[in-house]
Amino acid sequence: MEVESIFGNLPVIETKRLILRKITVEDAEDMFYYGSNDEVSKHVTWHTHQSLSDTKEFIDFILKKYENKELSPWGIELKENGKFIGTIDFVSWQPKQNSGEIGYAISHDYWGKGIMTEAVNAVIKFGFEHMDLVRIQARCFVENIGSARVMEKSGMSFEGIARKAFFAKGKHHDLKTYSILKEEFEHYNDLSNVKHTKSARI
Repeated sequence: MEVESIFGNLPVIETKRLILRKITVEDAEDMFYYGSNDEVSKHVTWHTHQSLSDTKEFIDFILKKYENKELSPWGIELKENGKFIGTIDFVSWQPKQNSGEIGYAISHDYWGKGIMTEAVNAVIKFGFEHMDLVRIQARCFVENIGSARVMEKSGMSFEGIARKAFFAKGKHHDLKTYSILKEEFEHYNDLSNVKHTKSARI
């Protein structure tokens, strides 16, 4: 399976409360709102957005990924008000190994509401059903308790800590690794409310 077969036209994923879809330039202000929050950026590899131009530059980078049919993120939109509140994506995919890794970020306003768990479950389901994956993993800095909790609530198993495994923001970080196998997901999750469409909205 080739990356283009899935990400050549990023599908929309719909859940009970969310729409996962392509990011657009119209999302810049909402993205800057959470991207400029130090509480959000301290847990990820990217630096705090200092201005709206930082956000627009990042969105331009994403749009080029869409254009080049590369691995690229979904924007997380709340159904109730159309607000853009975060991103989620496969940060890596090894088709020959039938494995992938997901990453995500969400506005501080929506921490602890089960929203990111809902998005993660939807993307995991998508990976197993449409990307021929048998294993999906996610990693986080050891101090990122909230992200680790999302992984646990999504049925992932803790595999261990890789010491000083990632260099970012001037220092090496220890990483927690979680994973879930296809048979485990099928056993523990019932996400019949998740729907996928053939093409994303732009």
